Amino acid sequence: MDVHRLDRAQARRIAIRAQLLAAPRPSDLLTVVRQLTLVQLDPTAAVAPSADLVCWSRLGSSYQPTQLRDALERDRTLFEHQAMVRPMDDLGLFLAAMAAAPGHERHREWLRANDSFRRDVLDLLGRSGPLLSRDIPDTSVVPWPSSGWTNNRNVTQMLEFLVLRGEVAIAGRQGRQRLWDVAERVYPAGVPVVELEQARRLRNERRLRALGIAREKAVVVPGEPAEVGDAGEPAVIEGVAGQWRVDPAALGQPFTGRTALLSPFDRLVHDRVRLADLFAYDYVLEMYKPRASRRWGYFALPILHGDRLVGKLDATADRRRGILTVHAIHEDVPFTPDVTTAVHDEVRDLASWLSLTVDLPR
Repeated sequence: MDVHRLDRAQARRIAIRAQLLAAPRPSDLLTVVRQLTLVQLDPTAAVAPSADLVCWSRLGSSYQPTQLRDALERDRTLFEHQAMVRPMDDLGLFLAAMAAAPGHERHREWLRANDSFRRDVLDLLGRSGPLLSRDIPDTSVVPWPSSGWTNNRNVTQMLEFLVLRGEVAIAGRQGRQRLWDVAERVYPAGVPVVELEQARRLRNERRLRALGIAREKAVVVPGEPAEVGDAGEPAVIEGVAGQWRVDPAALGQPFTGRTALLSPFDRLVHDRVRLADLFAYDYVLEMYKPRASRRWGYFALPILHGDRLVGKLDATADRRRGILTVHAIHEDVPFTPDVTTAVHDEVRDLASWLSLTVDLPR
């Protein structure tokens, strides 16, 4: 197979198109999540919850958070699994892995020792679900041992394992808290189980379509893998060491860029090594740093303009006062007047979507 030879601009444009951040915008939420394969959930809402920011970045102000909630809780076109929103169409790609979970012997031993507890949870959910974890009694025989915050949090740990095993599913949320139910009331019946190795291959292919271009092997990151195995076709990028894999359907496509404000958890920026390779963009989520050590802000939003990441927006939504406070717009390179206008327009759109007012620096 021939190796595709790309320059960085071509690679960036492939990545941006794959993530639905080029023009024109997609038309609906399900189209977005099917192409992205996942939208990460995170409770931080300094501007807006990350999942909503990701959807707004693609759909614009036609997107409303109620659409995501309805798709998860009423229409069941999406499902939540391991803090990711995924298309229900993809459920069959996870069922074989669920049947083999958990993978660690220590975890299997704990489940075996607490089989009566497991049955108690399933029986209660079957009769009374959906329930919050606090509404489920702890009937564990052996407490969950941990040196971290999960120590002795037996109900939550059991529920997490039962979701991994596909016996329990997340039926919705009450505020930030998950509602748990038996899986057969959340997942559709009769979903074909894709054999484990085939499911891994198909998930790699889906991931590559969502990323456009990616490493065959990548740095391990929490949650969804960043690598794609042998999906797609081999590629090299001028000025970047190593081998890449590219979605052949993404090659040679026209590109029209636009301006977008991105969540720190957006898949375009989540792999910081790939981010540096393709965009030469320096970014760290600084919410875990002391205030005095931050360069860009608590929850700075990467700014995309055309095929470049050009800066960071440090802003906070003050809902009590009805204001989107812009602390700073950091320019990685000096903005031209056109870039400034495009970025300010996008910030105003963000404020309008949040039903907030905003004053921008002159």
